[in-house]
Amino acid sequence: MARKFIILIGDGMADWPIPSLGNMTPLERANKPHMDFMASQGSLGLVQVVPADMYPGSDVSNLSIIGYDPREVYTGRSPLEAASMGVELGKDDVAVRCNVVALKNHGAKSEMEDFSAGHISTGEAAELLHTLQEAVADRNVRFYPGVSYRHLMVWPGGNDAVVTTPPHDLHGKNITEYLPKGEGAEFLLELMEVSRELFADHPVNRKRVEAGKQPGNSIWLWGQGKAPRMKTFGQKYGLTGSVVAAVDLLRGIGVYAGLDLVSVPGATGYIDTNFRGKAEYALRELESKDFVLIHVEAPDEAGHNGSAPDKIRAIERIDEEMVGPILARAREGGDLTVLVLPDHPTPVAIRTHSQEPVPFIFYPAPTGLSSFPGKRFTEADARATGQFLDAGTRLIDYLLAGKDA
Repeated sequence: MARKFIILIGDGMADWPIPSLGNMTPLERANKPHMDFMASQGSLGLVQVVPADMYPGSDVSNLSIIGYDPREVYTGRSPLEAASMGVELGKDDVAVRCNVVALKNHGAKSEMEDFSAGHISTGEAAELLHTLQEAVADRNVRFYPGVSYRHLMVWPGGNDAVVTTPPHDLHGKNITEYLPKGEGAEFLLELMEVSRELFADHPVNRKRVEAGKQPGNSIWLWGQGKAPRMKTFGQKYGLTGSVVAAVDLLRGIGVYAGLDLVSVPGATGYIDTNFRGKAEYALRELESKDFVLIHVEAPDEAGHNGSAPDKIRAIERIDEEMVGPILARAREGGDLTVLVLPDHPTPVAIRTHSQEPVPFIFYPAPTGLSSFPGKRFTEADARATGQFLDAGTRLIDYLLAGKDA
């Protein structure tokens, strides 16, 4: 019987002990019987997903999890997102991530109030970017509206060596020392300044302020890079596969990996996403595919927002509405191996990503990994097993160990 494979990534699920939770983490506090069953009956351990010398972003970590060494294939976040949006990059094009953000104060006192501008709507952000595109028509750059606050700029002949900083690392911080630096930085700074002037009294923001919402009063440019070159998943592993994800980053990884993209109605990337629908669509894909990657953004967004209750709720919904039916399929069919893990921690205390290892669970236990009955899917229990993988790229080998059985 040919085996099937699912990787379910709860983005940013791992965390640090939180005083308001009695020094428990959200994974420890959450009611998640299905993940805990898998941890007890399958294989539990820790994995250092992101290489120690690289930033723990979802781009690097998710490439690692599906077996691509980021040191070899990673060129930047934005080229991956461009692929998801159907934007083809020329040889000298640099893709740049463009957040619509909320800044407060001005000049040297400017601070990052919200990297998502209060989760500005897609339509509102598109209006702002249309205004900006018209104003900088002579600058030879192109803006492509994405979803909510996440957008794309293509910079023909741009410099991908410019140094930029993710805006979700800057909550409440003065932005001065984190502005773009190096060759090409002046051009990006000019565009950001033009946006702030244009957006300040834009009708979209007047309405948002009147409604008590944060204004999207600037763009923030970061995550630049040129198109990567990488083998497809089929070329590497001889398997067909699909990606079930709401965010452009994961869908873009799927494009470059040659995986089919599955769109799920109501999949938003937030706590209100269609959890159950994502699981149902993934299981349906297994009828014709060997492998499905499922990505859930909600725990990461809760971490970035500093909300432990939302993170707990996201984990519980992943367990009930996604892991539940996937585990049932694995137990009934006998031909499905499942891997569940975060791609990195997003501690609510710091509202951004951190570098330490994360817990993983395989069900059933693959060849080469041990089982630890009675353990739960928590950071502490995973650490206590002593089972440690020093690279995220090793996960795929254990997952696929029985593919020819």
